[in-house]
Amino acid sequence: MALYAIGDLHLSLTANKSMEVFGPAWENYHARIEDGLSVLTEDDTLILAGDTSWGIDLNEAEADFRFLERFPGKKYLIKGNHDYWWTTAAKFRAFCAEKGFTTLELLHNNCAFYGDYALCGTRGWFMEEDAHNVKVLNREVMRLETSLKAAGEKPILCFLHYPPIYQGYQCPEILAVLEKYHVEQCCYGHLHGPTIRRRLEGKWGETEFSLISADYLGFQLKKFCE
Repeated sequence: MALYAIGDLHLSLTANKSMEVFGPAWENYHARIEDGLSVLTEDDTLILAGDTSWGIDLNEAEADFRFLERFPGKKYLIKGNHDYWWTTAAKFRAFCAEKGFTTLELLHNNCAFYGDYALCGTRGWFMEEDAHNVKVLNREVMRLETSLKAAGEKPILCFLHYPPIYQGYQCPEILAVLEKYHVEQCCYGHLHGPTIRRRLEGKWGETEFSLISADYLGFQLKKFCE
């Protein structure tokens, strides 16, 4: 029984968007993801921190979800900026029921639990991507707070797709919410290639930050606890 996380799998078993075009770091990445997921057992939990599938909708993403379903354990999916298949929780549950998928759930406006820990998260936002889209940022802050509130008194592990802080950038609105709820650890994805050098690994305030993009982890799952 263990808790794992990884982000940015960018599966493309149906969509014609192989990440191998981005160089050696992504070479043969589907097989390397399969190797990484092979550690999972029935009692394990895996957080997928966004950009899971390139599928443009649920139908195109089906092969990628079927691939994930092959591996045991519960899997919680967080929205990434390239998860174009993303839909409502009700529609996703109906899709999974129709396809016979039993291990996949969305972590969105809610909270899950693993042992003594609360597992919280949302996509987050980069104001530098669209400096005028304050509404999107405010919505993400609200979603994060909804998730963190649901944790109750349990210690919190938070998972975001966008990093709330890295070299040369901070999202003070997201960081303030993490501080307010005394989040112990925050993991994030989204950074690839040269931008990995700008990551924050370590403590900022009360929170320990770490990058869990698949290419940064060498497509091996990050283990948190038994």
